Amino acid sequence: MFHIVLVEPEIPPNTGNVIRLAANTGAHLHLVHPLGFRLDDTRLRRAGLDYHEWARVAEHPSLVDCLRQVRPRRAWALSTHGSVGYHQVRYAPGDALVFGCETGGLRRELTRFSPGRRLRLPMRPESRSMNLGNSVSVVLYEALRQQDFPELE
Repeated sequence: MFHIVLVEPEIPPNTGNVIRLAANTGAHLHLVHPLGFRLDDTRLRRAGLDYHEWARVAEHPSLVDCLRQVRPRRAWALSTHGSVGYHQVRYAPGDALVFGCETGGLRRELTRFSPGRRLRLPMRPESRSMNLGNSVSVVLYEALRQQDFPELE
């Protein structure tokens, strides 16, 4: 099982999509405050449909508190400033995949991760960023693929 950590997510439909992803893969979702919406937001519910009841979602006041409580095997930061491709590392159950907010990424939190733990998704040089939900899906499914998709088939 993997942990998905969203630090200060801002857009309800993105988080709703990640809730659906967590429900369908068995990943644990952790939301780090402040959130840019309320968890009962209609747009969040619409995007997550009825998956919210099947997902394991926890809220945390800060990234430090989240990582202290979760105690992941390792924590990987995903950022456009990452130096290692997400596909170049070996993931293991218990790892946490940490993503920043849609408009600013991980900003100040990135310095908590050593350069070898800062991952990036390859994209065209003139591109600014990827959609949060898509990025989480790509990285989580790579981690699951490396484990031969345990309990998913």
